[in-house]
Amino acid sequence: MATVYNTNKKIKLKNIEEFEAKYAVLLPVQYRDFLLEYNGGNVKPNVFKISDDEGETALNTLYGLDINESYDELLSVFDSLYGEIPNEFISIGDDSGGNQICLGTSEEYAGKIYIFLHDIEPTEKMSNMFLISDSFDSFLDNLYEV
Repeated sequence: MATVYNTNKKIKLKNIEEFEAKYAVLLPVQYRDFLLEYNGGNVKPNVFKISDDEGETALNTLYGLDINESYDELLSVFDSLYGEIPNEFISIGDDSGGNQICLGTSEEYAGKIYIFLHDIEPTEKMSNMFLISDSFDSFLDNLYEV
């Protein structure tokens, strides 16, 4: 079980609903609960496997919602990555190399966790996206140490 530390200031359900309305997304209950309890932060253990070819990486941080915009958070990251990651995803964190941890928000990707590898030029849609987990909770549960 992962431990979350360096968490951000608590938020209310209203803050999440405002984010969802602004970006026309519906966040899964598991992720909403995480935001309400921790509002982002660092996680230990933090290593996960991308794929056999890509190897493993370390989760750097999970973003939170900051209404004062004083730290890396969902709103600013969403705006800065608009058009770079597929529209069916939002970035919820990053790894030690600056790759984005993405949460599927629509269609067959809903609730699933992917990693967007920024240094791979996509040859087709999703060719630089790798499925990490079928849910946010299982993503956290499957993190490990090396």
